[in-house]
Amino acid sequence: MGKETGFLEYDRKDRTYAAPEERVKHYREFIVPHSEDGLKTQAARCMNCGIPYCHNGCPVNNIIPDWNHLVYEGDWKNALEVLHSTNNFPEFTGRVCPAPCEAACTLNITDVPVTIKSIECAIVDRGWQEGWIKPRPPAKTTGKTVAVVGSGPAGLACAQQLARAGHSVTVFEKSDRVGGLLRYGIPDFKMEKSLINRRAVQMEAEGVIFKTSNEIGVDTSMKSLKENFDAIVLAGGAEHPRQLEIPGAELPGVRLAMEFLTQQNKRNAGDEESRAAPRGSLTATGKHVIVIGGGDTGSDCVGTSNRQGAASVTQIEIMPQPPEKENKLLTWPDWPMKLRTSSSHEEGVDRDWAVLTKRVVGEDGKVTGLECVRADWTDGKLAEVPGSEFTLKADLILLAMGFLGPVRRGMLDQAGVGLTDRGNVDANVRDYRTSDEQTWACGDMRRGQSLVVWAIREGRQCAASVDEALMGSTELPR
Repeated sequence: MGKETGFLEYDRKDRTYAAPEERVKHYREFIVPHSEDGLKTQAARCMNCGIPYCHNGCPVNNIIPDWNHLVYEGDWKNALEVLHSTNNFPEFTGRVCPAPCEAACTLNITDVPVTIKSIECAIVDRGWQEGWIKPRPPAKTTGKTVAVVGSGPAGLACAQQLARAGHSVTVFEKSDRVGGLLRYGIPDFKMEKSLINRRAVQMEAEGVIFKTSNEIGVDTSMKSLKENFDAIVLAGGAEHPRQLEIPGAELPGVRLAMEFLTQQNKRNAGDEESRAAPRGSLTATGKHVIVIGGGDTGSDCVGTSNRQGAASVTQIEIMPQPPEKENKLLTWPDWPMKLRTSSSHEEGVDRDWAVLTKRVVGEDGKVTGLECVRADWTDGKLAEVPGSEFTLKADLILLAMGFLGPVRRGMLDQAGVGLTDRGNVDANVRDYRTSDEQTWACGDMRRGQSLVVWAIREGRQCAASVDEALMGSTELPR
């Protein structure tokens, strides 16, 4: 697709960022997009592969070569139609997805994949700018009712698909605004929340009802849902955080990453401090911050700490440092394990790997340091390196060590659905049905902590299963 010789004629050139010293002064997005001609040139690099591995690399199976070709031809409106045929919210994935499609691109064999993520984002942004994206209410209604619990990407995708199939859909969200971790987990400088707001407006025009500040199992019982809805979809995410179980971790200066990130997002939304931080303000201003955990959430804590004016930021990870470059012959077209440096890392942070935490040091009830030791990984087994103890100065320690699955108290306790050995809701990927005939599950609540793009995929596929169960057949795509 694109231009047959484009990959030979044009170099890869991705979007750029505003300078670090400028972007840390605010919480707005700082990507500098391509010009239209630049995007056409990048789309021209798509090389008409005999087997487009990018399809398999993308969890929602985006038809990438087709919309690359349409962008190259300047047919942006049809490119948007093709993009939306597989992805309800490409403006989300075009910003926060790690782009496994690019890892699977044939041109990635030589480290110059097509700029798929940038082109995807440009297509949908153009669609909003031109007014092409409008509500798509159903031609007729079915009389069937569905409750979707959770308004993250899985819940939103599922709800939109079901509403377009003609069902009456109500989304229950325990927070005060819709979006799940898109809203309160991802910083605004990575994805501004106006993107969620306009999708919510579109979905309301399509018939979706949002009920916020309504936690199922607390404010509304599962029994009530079963009595008032024909089907229930559990899409509440995997929000049970992994804790730091070492001496001193009970000190008030040891906090969860999600609490830290949520507070700042609420401030950015205009909430007063008493509403943004009902348990007391949590900021990195003037503090020596240690972030424990080397993933995306840890990176988000780094970027937010720098914007709040931290005195220093250190990020540590228990696993060894990944290689800077993967072995293509062993990994391609699969997602490679390699060293990744985010835009937040570029703004300033000391990173350290193979570090095992031993004790939080405190004085007068305040955190003053973190005692650590070097970790040795041999044959996949962890051992401490003798004599390698060291102490890091710290005023604030943020825990970004991942999640252990969905929260069980409340909704899941009342739902009575089966759980997997890992504590996730037990449902397969054929029909997403749980052990309760009236209840389905999708997204992180079913699969565990994962990516936005996987959540969208599961939400769409779950919607097709629910529609088929309610109507006997479905025309919704999987």
